[in-house]
Amino acid sequence: MIYEHEIPQGGKLYFAKNAKLKREIEAVASGVLYKEGFEEIITPSFSYHQHQSVDEKLLVRFSDASNNIISLRADSTLDVVRIITRRLGRATKQKKWFYIQPVFHYPSTEINQIGAEFMGGSDLKLCINAVSSIFEYFDISPLLYISNVKIPKIISKLLNIPLEIFANGQLEDILNINETWLVKLATMQKAEEIESALDISPKPIKEELLKLKSLADKISYKNMVIAPLFYSKMRYYDALFFSFIDKNEILGSGGAYHFEGQESCGFGLYTDAIVETIIKIKEEK
Repeated sequence: MIYEHEIPQGGKLYFAKNAKLKREIEAVASGVLYKEGFEEIITPSFSYHQHQSVDEKLLVRFSDASNNIISLRADSTLDVVRIITRRLGRATKQKKWFYIQPVFHYPSTEINQIGAEFMGGSDLKLCINAVSSIFEYFDISPLLYISNVKIPKIISKLLNIPLEIFANGQLEDILNINETWLVKLATMQKAEEIESALDISPKPIKEELLKLKSLADKISYKNMVIAPLFYSKMRYYDALFFSFIDKNEILGSGGAYHFEGQESCGFGLYTDAIVETIIKIKEEK
């Protein structure tokens, strides 16, 4: 029996102080992004192309009036890029866009997000600084992890080892391979350690490490960790990648990607996780 006051598992309910905090986070994020030259876009809740963005198992699907399969929005990034490039086309020259809207995952999970896309831009420093400014306003300083998704992919091919080792964080298995340069990468945490790994790493790895170092050198965020062997299977982020994590809770992530024939970058903030983090910090004071 379902009572009248019940909401589906995975649904979100905000009221009073929590609802006010959620709106404040969204307002602060809007202010930061407008200042950085972004404009807002609100995309449809329904899409024909979500299978290109996320695992199809996450999609909530049904049929439109012509019996075509559509799904609830499970990811915003590629829909935003596709709408701007193919639907609006020459009607706008704007390349920086942000959105504040939920995504939905099967069977009934609602996730509130704030996201931004810099189409044709590769300045991850801009993305990281924007996110850190939002966190600074609320006096939170999660760990910033910077990585390069290409590095574990290259290592997998060079040493003929499965990518799952990196995806699962099997540090012991990585260290047992007994390659000096690989051990160095596995234990690396600080940006200044990259320099000592350059001379001993294979050339393809060195090239990607230099990209990682270049980004790290531009970032002034103090609570930063370098994670060159981080790997997570993603549909579009395919090179430099970053994530903000507080006590194993991911508050936001972003990176560089290629789509519609151009290099772009962007990020997503997980509003629900940020709200919970701010509330916990206030309760601990």
